[in-house]
Amino acid sequence: MARIIDGSEMNLIGSRLRELRMERGFSQQRLSDKLETMAVYICRGSISRIEDKQRTVTDIELYGLAKALNVPMESLFEAGDFDKRLE
Repeated sequence: MARIIDGSEMNLIGSRLRELRMERGFSQQRLSDKLETMAVYICRGSISRIEDKQRTVTDIELYGLAKALNVPMESLFEAGDFDKRLE
């Protein structure tokens, strides 16, 4: 079985992160600034790479992103994303 980070996509949340961020009217810089107030340091460029699925996300970053966007962590994942990766 392939590892989850094999292939071109480095995370499962990128598309959904962009969607949630834009729904809230946050720029990537504003989200980065909000995360910094929570001691979660993800620069604007890294948020861009996460959204483009070119960068992995740590558990602490995932937690911080959910808190900054005021959503449950599960909502950062699109339904079925993980299941598709396991096929």
